Amino acid sequence: MASIHPSADVKSLTIGEGTTVWQFVVILAQARIGRDCNINAHCFIENDVVLGDRVTVKCGVYLWDGLRVADDVFIGPNATFTNDRLPRSKQYPESFPITVIESGASIGAAAVILPGLTIGAGAMIGAGAVVTHDVPARALVVGNPARIVRYLDE
Repeated sequence: MASIHPSADVKSLTIGEGTTVWQFVVILAQARIGRDCNINAHCFIENDVVLGDRVTVKCGVYLWDGLRVADDVFIGPNATFTNDRLPRSKQYPESFPITVIESGASIGAAAVILPGLTIGAGAMIGAGAVVTHDVPARALVVGNPARIVRYLDE
């Protein structure tokens, strides 16, 4: 059974066994959250979001429509995901681009991920990086715009 703090507003019925949802979290009805996840305080998860198993989402993270997060992903505090490259007030695209975070990737604190990208398996996004292109598996990227500085050893 999932553990949901009384101050959280969780509409989704698809929350995996062993998942913990902390204070002041909002999860919309169609979001799908895997097993043994940890959703920290002050997070928002929109309808068209899928989280795999053992995902950690630290405080202050908003997960927007179109995000697909695989198993064992770490999302650091205040990481920012976007889902519209040309946003305008009250103008919505027909569909949102799909952003994929592959298994075992880590997103550092306050990193920004632009829409429609893939972060490869085991990749690491440095704190504060602004990711404007796909990141290969096991790459370490830092900076603005994010650049590969090396590949992580197996």
